[in-house]
Amino acid sequence: MDLLIFDLDGTLIDSKLDLAHAVNATRRHFNLPPLDTELISTYVGNGAPVLMRRALPEASEEELAGALQYFLAYYKDHAVENTRPYAGIPEALSQLAAAGLLMAVLTNKPDAVSRHILEQLNLAPYFARIYGGNSFENKKPHPAGVHKLLEELGVAADRTMLVGDSAVDVRTARNAGIRVCGVTYGFQPDSFREHPPDMMVDRPEALVRAVIAERKARGITGSYDV
Repeated sequence: MDLLIFDLDGTLIDSKLDLAHAVNATRRHFNLPPLDTELISTYVGNGAPVLMRRALPEASEEELAGALQYFLAYYKDHAVENTRPYAGIPEALSQLAAAGLLMAVLTNKPDAVSRHILEQLNLAPYFARIYGGNSFENKKPHPAGVHKLLEELGVAADRTMLVGDSAVDVRTARNAGIRVCGVTYGFQPDSFREHPPDMMVDRPEALVRAVIAERKARGITGSYDV
């Protein structure tokens, strides 16, 4: 691979608690009881509007619009209170960068808060592009984001792999004609049963080893201190 496109929530960062707090703050604003954190994590992946619809299934369209506005404002102010990179992610990104990999983020989370989180966690410098759910007319699993990254970064589809934690990422990769790696430590590994990726890893180090082995086999030089 020459380009790795990473999902954000459940792949690079464990944002489960901050997302749950924001969802439950929104429900509290509408005088509703809180939802379980693990349940909320299963609602994540298709963008904030879908998250709000799942978290407030009885709300009207007008109420949903207000809920989305409240959720985004609350989450912006609390997005990195508990959110951290998954264990091994900073080291993996450093090793992949040293090996000459181009890397980008493609998430359905709004781009401003995505960039803010990555900057606060000192991960942003690893990525040539950071695109969010409002960067394009269509969110994942639509392939528009992948196609734009391939065009901008000048990488062929057969040298690109998407790394994510859910069926949304697998479907995105299939729609874009690129390979996909599923991470089993994320939010929705069960979704891989219906939509299996090309490969799966249970920790970031395994991804690094697989990608670097492939590049070594192609004779690409780099720093392979893994």
